[in-house]
Amino acid sequence: MSLASSSGPVVPWPEISPPRAPREEHEIRQLGRTRIDAYAWMKFIPQSGSRTLEQLPAPLREHLEAEMGYAREVLRPLAPGIEEFRARMAARAPEISEPLPTSDRGWRYRFELPAGRSHRVFSRVGPDGQEQLLFDEAERASGHAYYRATGHQHSPDDRYFAWAEDVVGDDRHRICLLDLDSGIVRTVVLTDAFGYGGFTFSPSSCHLFWIWRDAHSRPARLYRSPVEGGEAVLVYEEHDPAIFMQVARTAADGFVALTLGGPDVSEIRLIAADTETALARIVRPRQRGIRYEVDEWGDALLMLTDADGAIDGKLLCLDPVTFAVRRELVPHRAGVPILAVLPFADALVRLERAEGLHRLVLMHPDGQELTVAFDEPAYAIELAPAQRHEARQVRIVHQTPASPLRWIDVGLADGKCTVVGQERLSGFDPAAYRVERLHARADDGETIPITVLSRRDASVDTPLPLLLTGYGAYGISSEPRFSLPATVLVDAGFRYAIAHVRGGAEKGRRWYRDGCRMNKRNSMTDFIACARHLREIGYAAPGGIVAQGVSAGGLLVCGAMNMAPQLWAGVIAQVPFVDMLNTMSDADHPLVPLLRPDWGDPLADPLAYDYIAGISPYENVQPAAYPPVLCTAGLKDDRVPYWEPAKLVANIRHHATGGNPAVLVLNPDSGHQQNDDLDSEFAQAALLWAFAQHCVESRGSGVKEDGLR
Repeated sequence: MSLASSSGPVVPWPEISPPRAPREEHEIRQLGRTRIDAYAWMKFIPQSGSRTLEQLPAPLREHLEAEMGYAREVLRPLAPGIEEFRARMAARAPEISEPLPTSDRGWRYRFELPAGRSHRVFSRVGPDGQEQLLFDEAERASGHAYYRATGHQHSPDDRYFAWAEDVVGDDRHRICLLDLDSGIVRTVVLTDAFGYGGFTFSPSSCHLFWIWRDAHSRPARLYRSPVEGGEAVLVYEEHDPAIFMQVARTAADGFVALTLGGPDVSEIRLIAADTETALARIVRPRQRGIRYEVDEWGDALLMLTDADGAIDGKLLCLDPVTFAVRRELVPHRAGVPILAVLPFADALVRLERAEGLHRLVLMHPDGQELTVAFDEPAYAIELAPAQRHEARQVRIVHQTPASPLRWIDVGLADGKCTVVGQERLSGFDPAAYRVERLHARADDGETIPITVLSRRDASVDTPLPLLLTGYGAYGISSEPRFSLPATVLVDAGFRYAIAHVRGGAEKGRRWYRDGCRMNKRNSMTDFIACARHLREIGYAAPGGIVAQGVSAGGLLVCGAMNMAPQLWAGVIAQVPFVDMLNTMSDADHPLVPLLRPDWGDPLADPLAYDYIAGISPYENVQPAAYPPVLCTAGLKDDRVPYWEPAKLVANIRHHATGGNPAVLVLNPDSGHQQNDDLDSEFAQAALLWAFAQHCVESRGSGVKEDGLR
């Protein structure tokens, strides 16, 4: 696939008139301030159930249908590029057979993605080597416009296999249970379950603990259901809308742990394995400003906490009966955050980050430690799920932007690494790519890491079109993971870069704090600094940088777009959180009470109101020559509702002084995430890459960059 030079002939966008959304003078008075939300009428919440186009008020339905029609027409010239990108991704599609650790009884559970298939097939292999098919997701997805499954797990006694599936698109799951003796699949929870860390088998395998979502889609209750059928029993109900819930078993199956928490608070309640129908016991009552996690190792409980100023975590040993602190196992080390702890009988495994990169630390019962790291500029490692407590090795998943997933067993005694599985892509050579870790300097002197993926045969002295992506929120780091679509974009003549801006946790908890609440603007200016640095060192062609972000990453890139609109050849914002002030002023939104520590509370705090009003992308669109903008949205999305990108697109059209399109790509069948299959992933990525390519081709040369506003 060839890519025209950004200084070559200009390829115009189609001259199609976009929908013009009516502007209504909707006045909002709040904390002594007044604002006008001209597109407030786009917000629609049904009395019950998920949104559909048919139930929308007629003016809104007609407008959104016009948006979908406009998107089809304005993006129609991209069809050859979309098909070419999609075909290249499909040709490179992997055959995946994930090797999972064995269970206590010797079963090995796995899933495969056979060649030419878009959905996973789950199976298990017994101690005798015989394979047993569990289920085929293609069959589960048949007849549904939307399908996404999560949380797959086997019971401790290997008799049952459970998973949560969403067949509507609204993140409200049903929980399915396969009886491996009879082969019968039952729906244990019909609807309104929380699938993301929201259910687990009891240690005895007799019960399933699961979390229910309320009318606002907030995890609010923990239930216990007998696996052989019967009424669900309410175990715990949370009444604070600012508290999130998850449930899991501890490492040696000694407890079921209910985690209650938010960005700056935690409370763990434990149910002992020998009394799994008893009430849960509180390890430490919740206290604002203190977070902790609990697991078990040997004869003690483990507590990972940020108490006493240990912002990057310290590890304590607790008495399993009284919960009193016995000793400090690992002290706090500033800038070396402990990301996860996985106890085994023979060793305690820590996943940490040092100098921005992951490393594994194996601690033995005598206190001796062994560190395992990888000599690469940028990589990510994760702990594989469902590992057997008595295992003699820990299984990790390793990847880089140029190297697909590798499953590696690391010996607990000696740290020896053995590759036990690898994702292989057809016609793909990792050696054809170069991965670099660069650094930009922010206005305040902070250095911002950047991960860059290029073709190895692309000279470092040759500017290329570049796609810059970022997230920078909630302390979630933008890990340098492998992306098949990114490699296809790079093959088309781009560089692909990740800006590790403040608001994530790439440099520890401080990095997060320096990019949230009253410091959120740092995330956006960091992103701009990364773009300018890549242009200044000659990695990005003039006028050739396309910004891309998802969800809170959409806030990042759209905020950066408002600050420096001429810096970007285009902006791609997927399900973007851009109506920040109005959303954070909506106490009924599923996530608002939970996320006030991240963004501030404009309902109660005038300083928070003013700060959010000053950076919210929707409120800060101004007369300027905006680049082409593509926003995606899911009609059933409760996390970032469709009206946020719809309002932003309308406001850009109202204020923009240039002729570039602002496009809303609305999926009426999805929520915050697309269908969980390769076809859907490739189709969306192909659209985004073709849009980015066209943005660069149509940009032309001689465009001067505006400064910050």
